[in-house]
Amino acid sequence: MDNFEEYLRQGEPNKAEKAKVWKIAIGLQQVDGLTPSDYLIATAKQNIEGDISIDEVKQLIDSYYKQHPDTVKTQNDTVKIENDTDNDTVFYLIKQNNQITATEIGERLKISLSTVKRKIKELKHSGKIERIGSDKSGHWKIMNDE
Repeated sequence: MDNFEEYLRQGEPNKAEKAKVWKIAIGLQQVDGLTPSDYLIATAKQNIEGDISIDEVKQLIDSYYKQHPDTVKTQNDTVKIENDTDNDTVFYLIKQNNQITATEIGERLKISLSTVKRKIKELKHSGKIERIGSDKSGHWKIMNDE
């Protein structure tokens, strides 16, 4: 998280504010057990410097992950996708095993069952997944792979 300290010390209002926002966003990823990619860090620095807008950041990151769909790190048997959200990580696990349970997702990602259920609810609400059958013997149907 020291990636943005220099900008915070410089004190330029626009750069310092952007650095603060990026530091919080990346800190939240780390709290959730995700490892931000070097590409994300470099892109964030470009945004802080004013070289690219936040819209360009989104386009670049989306493009990067479309070109690198299998950008995955494993650590202690925990799948960590170098992507922007927990939902993407939960979605990835469901895509890999459509019979995975919420408990298994929590164990793999080292997050609480309530967090997993909240992420699944968000994925259902966004139309990405649907549960077919019971929680015990059912399976996940991928509705929207974007």
